[in-house]
Amino acid sequence: MLAYIIRRILLMIPTLFGIMVINFFIVQAAPGGPVDRTIAQIKGGAVGATSRITGGGGELGAAASSSSSQNSRASRGLPPELIEQIKKLYGFDKPPGERFLIMMKSYLMFDFGKSFYRDRSVIDLIKDKMPVSISIGLWTTLLSYAISIPLGIAKAVRDGSKFDVWTSTVVIVGYSIPGFLFAVLLVVLFAGGGFVQWFPLRGLTSENWDQLSLIGKIGDYFWHLALPITALVISSFATLTFLTKNSFIEEINKQYVVTARAKGLTQNAVLYRHVFRNAMLLVVSGIPAALVAILFTGALLIEVIFSLDGLGLLGFESAINRDYPVMFGTLYMFTLIGLVLNLIGDLTYIAVDPRIDFERREY
Repeated sequence: MLAYIIRRILLMIPTLFGIMVINFFIVQAAPGGPVDRTIAQIKGGAVGATSRITGGGGELGAAASSSSSQNSRASRGLPPELIEQIKKLYGFDKPPGERFLIMMKSYLMFDFGKSFYRDRSVIDLIKDKMPVSISIGLWTTLLSYAISIPLGIAKAVRDGSKFDVWTSTVVIVGYSIPGFLFAVLLVVLFAGGGFVQWFPLRGLTSENWDQLSLIGKIGDYFWHLALPITALVISSFATLTFLTKNSFIEEINKQYVVTARAKGLTQNAVLYRHVFRNAMLLVVSGIPAALVAILFTGALLIEVIFSLDGLGLLGFESAINRDYPVMFGTLYMFTLIGLVLNLIGDLTYIAVDPRIDFERREY
């Protein structure tokens, strides 16, 4: 097992490097980078761009201020010296290959640099946003599995019954409604959108969080998460429910189950001592992908609707603003976390079925 874990960790290195290479050069080829954006803002007399350039210090700040204060001069174009200084500020005075190698060398030390537009380090931004995304992703995944697995097993045992038909209808209807649309409905009904205001609509905790007791803090935390988690769970557990059901039905019809029943074992003993560990392999394999999807991408609109400032919103805003340090820093972290979670997902196979031996796999 140790040898398998070491091999998987070593394979993460070229995988991570390849993902970063592809995304880096795709982004470099896209128009409208930070240099073009800053030049356009200076020509348009944008105060925000001028203040950021001025914040860079030295001759660049003075040149930017001079250029933005003279509209006639800006309309005729910027001096080449200023353009070169802007490129140097953003690191574009070097060729792409050299920039990529410098970036990856820093990333190996988890030094992601500083945001172009937020005047903060990328790692600090990630730390600030991580609690929101972890809260959303973790509880959504746990609740989805806690609902889907028992429901899928119950549907498999009662396949074709009224219970199976009605629960399938409810699950399909819930799945067909987009999560963000259900979130809007919850806001309208329960967050002061026209009916009652039982739940808050902003943030992960209340303003008086520090003054609450431990029980009060826990209650306040889940009070703020109730609506966004409900919106995500409703639209996310349908596939897992049917996957669990189909996996159990396939195993129930196999010969070893017939033999177990012939030996006089009870229904629960057959299901949970024999069928469960075989049927759950497919379900367990989807945990890392589900968690990563909810953590970093699936909750973007939910974060916007409920004013939750998480990693999904951070990544979206950095892509729109061409904030390359945040874009690549978060991509590096997301990819690394995803690879580690995939390894953990493989290792959980052993917890479900100890007969699996990774040491005998051929590579």
